[in-house]
This record gives sequence, C-alpha cells and structure tokens, in this order.
Amino acid sequence: MPLHDDVQLVSTDDHLIEHPQVWTDRLPSRYADSMPRIVETDEEITQFGVVMPPGSQGWMYEGELHSELGLNAVAGKKPEELGTDPLRFTDMRPGCYDPVARIADMDDDGVQASLCFPSFPRFGGALFAHSKDRELGRLASAAWNDFVLEEWCAAGPDRFIPLVIAPFWNVRESVAEIERVAAKGARALSFPENTAPLGLPSFHSAEWDPLWSVLEETGMPLCLHFGSSGETPRTSPDAPMAVLTSLMGLNSMMTLADLAFSQVFVRHPRLKVSLAEGGIGWIPYMLERMDSTWERHRFYQTVPERRPSEFYRENIWGCFISDEYGLANLELIGVDRVTWESDYPHSDSNWPNSRERLARQVKHLPDDDVARIGETNARELYNFPRST
Repeated sequence: MPLHDDVQLVSTDDHLIEHPQVWTDRLPSRYADSMPRIVETDEEITQFGVVMPPGSQGWMYEGELHSELGLNAVAGKKPEELGTDPLRFTDMRPGCYDPVARIADMDDDGVQASLCFPSFPRFGGALFAHSKDRELGRLASAAWNDFVLEEWCAAGPDRFIPLVIAPFWNVRESVAEIERVAAKGARALSFPENTAPLGLPSFHSAEWDPLWSVLEETGMPLCLHFGSSGETPRTSPDAPMAVLTSLMGLNSMMTLADLAFSQVFVRHPRLKVSLAEGGIGWIPYMLERMDSTWERHRFYQTVPERRPSEFYRENIWGCFISDEYGLANLELIGVDRVTWESDYPHSDSNWPNSRERLARQVKHLPDDDVARIGETNARELYNFPRST
C-alpha cells in the first residue's frame, strides 16, 4: 500500500546542532571562562586525536577544545562528499542549528514532527557527566533543556517533540530536573544506553529506581540512543570506521538484553524505553536467543521470572531509518513496537527524500500498519497528538 498523504511522518531520532549562544545566554557570568562556548582556531590544533586546521570553529568547555562542531552534520551531501565533519557553522545547512530553517527542511522532506537529540553534550548528555565542576555540569544540562523547551520547540510546538537530558550522575538532582521540565512540557528523556562505562551503577542496580519512578509518573519515555555512553562495539583498533558503522545495531542489542534480564521492568512496569538508531531487523533473533537463554539458564542466577520477550512487547520500542528485513518480519517484531526515524542531519539520513524512501520500504504493508509505523506509534509513545 502507498504512504498516503494523510500520514503525518513523525521522526523519533533526529539531531540538533547547538548554536553558539545556547550556554552563553543562559549560564551565570561567573562561568564565563568555563562554560561551553565557540572558539576560533588560528593555527592547526590536534585535540582528542582529531586535527583541526586553521580557521576551524570548535566548542571550548572547562579549558578543553572539542573539535566535533557539527558531529557529522552532512544533510543533503552525496556519499562521495562524506568523510569530514563541518569545520564551521557556515559549512552546514542552517536547518542543523536554526529551528525555523529546520522546519523548512522538514517540509521539504515530508516530515511533520521530530524528536531531536543533543550534539555537543553527546546524545544522552554524557559530556557533562565528566565536568570538573559538577555544579556547572548540572547547570549546563538545565540550560540545554531550557534552550530546547523555550527556543527550539517553541518555534514549532506541533513540529518538535520536547526531549531533555538530566544530570544523571546525581539521581536526586535528576529527579528534580525531570519534575521541573515535565511541568514545562517535556515529553522524553535522553539517557546513556549503558551507564557502567561512565563509572555509574548499571541498569541492574536499584539506585536508578527513583529516576525510573518519576519517568513512570510523568509518562516520559526513556530514550537510549546508540553510543550515548561513549562506548560502541569495536573489533580492532585498526579496523576502518565502516566496521563500527555496520555494527551499530549491536549496541542496541546489548541494551535490550541488559534491560530484559534486569529487574527494571519488574519494579517499573509502566516504564517505556525507545532504542534509538538501533534498527529493527535483529529483534526477532534477539528475542528468540534471550528466551532460549532464559529457559536453560534462569535457575542458577538472579533474573526475572518472566520471559525477556514479554518485557520487550510491553515496554520497549525499536526505531529504524532503512530496514527492509525488519519490515518484512513485522509479525515477529510487532507493528506496535516500531517507529520511524530520519536521523537528520547525520550521514544515514535520506533527506530530502525520506518520505519517498520510506514509501518504497512499506509498499507491501497494509495502510493501518503504515500509519502506525510512520506516525501513530510515535504519537502515542511520546504523548504528542496532532494539533488539528
């Protein structure tokens, strides 16, 4: 069936590039020398293994220069043009950092609504977890949230789903921040897909329970974006990036298994989790493997009394950009567990042909399934109804 015009596409994974004034306009002046700010390079600089040529722009935070200004903000470029991130704001489309221009790009792409993850703070805000001054990190997280709620989403209340971050290194402060932003209209929390590499308790720890409880109370899904912890599946140090890119789905597989064998959903049955940018084609195998493991190995270790697949079907949603194998096996995945994503402005995005590309992928599906995948599931998950 075709992707009818009455389906308003909702993307559950896009990205915004923070403009230079996000923190300088919102943080106290006493942090002028340490807050995130854009600096210009007048000579070649190597930072974190990346060479920045003269004339580049980068983020300076607590005396450290971060070179990934655009974080692969390459929407609209041909494959042969990829390989180097933008060095200046003028090297990227205004839709990357300007919400009004983003709406115009969404219109060109046939996308009605978008959930946008951070860039400079990393997808789940993990950069601020490494702050030397933890109070600055907390304030910087809150400032990002205020920017999103009061500036980015305010430019199109029916176009942007308000997603926030939290000072997750402190559970009490995270709960307070969730309560604050929920009152201002936040609809989702972006969070590291694995807290252990950050030196924090894992999903198997009860220390996160107050946070999961406040998410249940507010109805805000927990968005676990691939690689938001900073850890990604790797084979060898000298493997080309193509290996890492091909293995992205493994990160979400690991997260699914971690959660399904934890006590998170036992203690928090109303918690909703979205696995962003992980794809869906691997889900049937993973469900089979986890259930088989549960059948054979649950007797000598502490795992839930319910099958892992049951938690998946009640608490977890998968997201895809292009995944023809997954769409061919929707019966095993569950059409109600799937949302679509554009990934603008990253290199996997099909902008400005996202709607056309999705239409080709779902042409074998019934109209009702297409509507659920393209729009309805996302609107229900994020409590983001149509404005008209």
